[in-house]
Amino acid sequence: MHNSSLTFLKLTFLFYYATTTMLMLQLQVVCLATSTITSTTSTLHPIVLVPGNGGNQLEARLTSEYKPSSLVCKAYPGPLHKDKEGWYRIWFDPSVLLAPYTKCFAERMLLHYDIDSDDYHNAPGVETRVPHFGSTQSLLYLDPNLKQITVYMEPLVKSLEEIGYVEGKTLFGAPYDFRYGLAPEGHPCHVGSKYLQDLKNLIEQASTSNGGKPVVIISHSLGGLFVLHLLNRNTPSWRQKYIKHFIALSTPWAGTVQELLTFASGYTLGVPLVKPLLVRQEQRSSESNLWLMPSPRAFEQSKPLVITPTAAYSAYDIPKFLNDIGFPQGVYPYKMRILPLVEELRAPQVPITCIIGRGINTAETLFYDAKGFDKQPSIGWGDGDGTVNLLSLVAVEHEWIHEKNQSLKIVKLDGVTHTGILTDPASLDQILRVISDVNSPVVGLKHSVV
Repeated sequence: MHNSSLTFLKLTFLFYYATTTMLMLQLQVVCLATSTITSTTSTLHPIVLVPGNGGNQLEARLTSEYKPSSLVCKAYPGPLHKDKEGWYRIWFDPSVLLAPYTKCFAERMLLHYDIDSDDYHNAPGVETRVPHFGSTQSLLYLDPNLKQITVYMEPLVKSLEEIGYVEGKTLFGAPYDFRYGLAPEGHPCHVGSKYLQDLKNLIEQASTSNGGKPVVIISHSLGGLFVLHLLNRNTPSWRQKYIKHFIALSTPWAGTVQELLTFASGYTLGVPLVKPLLVRQEQRSSESNLWLMPSPRAFEQSKPLVITPTAAYSAYDIPKFLNDIGFPQGVYPYKMRILPLVEELRAPQVPITCIIGRGINTAETLFYDAKGFDKQPSIGWGDGDGTVNLLSLVAVEHEWIHEKNQSLKIVKLDGVTHTGILTDPASLDQILRVISDVNSPVVGLKHSVV
């Protein structure tokens, strides 16, 4: 009896010891894993993604003030495409590629410049909104039902997630209504100014929720111009507190010759089903398109960009060009709102890495014959990324070379296109390298070109 009791006590002790030891080991493993995750996450500076022109979804709703131009437009889109409140995705929807619906799309995307209020507005009866602000959701694909052919930032987001970034925690998106632009001081700009405030708030929230770590901004194309103005419109102390690094992908710092084609004849990105003239009026009405006209600061006065049998236009002749193509209503906002925006490229004094493509045929000169601007021109090609001229992509290099407080690195990738920079393995690798450097204590070079 005594021996069996002793044996039982020994077994009980051994069981207790074994289970306690195992529990302690499990707790140590959990603590180690938690410590590792916390350590890894804590080294990541939060990232905010800012898309380019047409780089996020846009929704619309029609009110009783909307006056459709046809019965087709009156019935489009059907009730199955709308939510309970009447909202539907206007950008991007593949039906816009079909001629009857292209016209409906164009008249709803149209902006109106009101000279009395000195601001841009939607077409009467059309309300628009940007879904999923703060999230990357509307940046991944322009149409989530056609992921393969409308992919946008998904490869970039996936690459960032693979190195530890988490949607809504360390990774955020800042979509916007890309039809609108910004205005200089003294001019109202309701939509653009609100976006800058929303972007500023998002940056501050991202930083605060990550222990006060400053943010890395990654922009594409037009988004880089918005970011530059956000930085320059805030104080140096704000920039120092909230901005760790600015990665600018394919930014048209000085505009692009392609916009002259867009305004003169309409541009459909090579989509064969869409007639350029059907979308030309809508494209001309876009404030951001006007902002992307070639800047006189970078494009020489002696260099003609558009040549016709009777005239030649340089970047210094944009007002005359707008008048001659039949868009005189664009002259006033260009002179009063756009030119002051592009008169200077002020260095924001935060570390910047520009990653650009080159070696792709890019429109440099447009040649029109006697048939006029309603016909597509012959094109003289130059260097660039297929959309933006190399001269514009590297404009900040020449502007900021003597800026002592501006850290700038330009990475040039041969054969990478304007949007390919978001999917090309070489480009993604360069972006991740910058992110890795930013998340380490090593400080980069002040000025360098790769």
